[in-house]
Amino acid sequence: MAHFFKRLAKAAPIAFNRGFTSQPKSSFTSVRIPFGAIAAFSGGISYYYHFSSPNLVHLDEISEETGPNSALNPDKWIGFKLQDRAKVSHNAHLFRFSFDPTVKLGLDVASCLITRAPLGQDAEGKTKYVIRPYTPISDPDSRGYFDLLIKVYPEGKMSQHFASLKPGDVVEVKGPIEKLRYTPNMKKHLGMIAGGTGITPMLQVIEAILKNPDDNTQVSLLYANVSPDDILLKQKLDVLAASYPNLKIFYTVDNPSKNWKGGSGYITKDMAVKGLPAPSDDTLILVCGPPGMMNHISGDKAKDRSQGEVSGILKELGYTEQMVYKF
Repeated sequence: MAHFFKRLAKAAPIAFNRGFTSQPKSSFTSVRIPFGAIAAFSGGISYYYHFSSPNLVHLDEISEETGPNSALNPDKWIGFKLQDRAKVSHNAHLFRFSFDPTVKLGLDVASCLITRAPLGQDAEGKTKYVIRPYTPISDPDSRGYFDLLIKVYPEGKMSQHFASLKPGDVVEVKGPIEKLRYTPNMKKHLGMIAGGTGITPMLQVIEAILKNPDDNTQVSLLYANVSPDDILLKQKLDVLAASYPNLKIFYTVDNPSKNWKGGSGYITKDMAVKGLPAPSDDTLILVCGPPGMMNHISGDKAKDRSQGEVSGILKELGYTEQMVYKF
């Protein structure tokens, strides 16, 4: 992996060297990656992984563009082999899955995948499955691989299954499911509110904007986490914000450390006023996070998984249903 870091330092246009540490050789080193840098930190040691621009999210519709030139199939479970994995934080891991490099993955911005894992058998002897959606953080145009960033929870059936995987193991995937169909310059200003792994769809959209020189969209992100160590991809986000003036980021955590310089506590109305674009026809606020955060910020989706009414802080600030999108 040390060889991979050296290649990254030379190849990444916005990456910088910091605390590279030699590790056993990994199959991550065999992939040539064009855009973005992900900071992976484990046990206080920082590593850099370089990934193509990410694309994301949970989805509402099946993409109609999936075909014979796509690795994904919206109507069929397909097995993808785990190529490699890396620890990103104390409870989050990065998983790279491989597929035929002669085809595209078949994912649009912003879309997600559905994964399933066996959970034993029911009374009739049929296999039971746990099913969860995840948003890839690799460029949808990447050939031969896609990356998933997953938090592992003690009681999480699917995340525990991922935690047990070893290189060579196979995970069944179906998709993609499209959520928000992003198009360049669709709004002058995008506001984003993310909590925890809710950053993945935001990052997908952010990188689609930043890698397109013709997209002039302004982006403002409020990112909430439990502690500074829980902030996923922070170094990557900081590098992007430092490199692109149209991206502004504000972090807040429930349990700040002694040297923490960001916000403290839940996202407040004052944070939203200062960190988001004002309500406007040229504004769209994207929200993705755990249910409690969603209820506090925008209200959750309706029972039928449609967008539902806007409530919470965003409603109090005057944002309408046309100005808010809930992932």
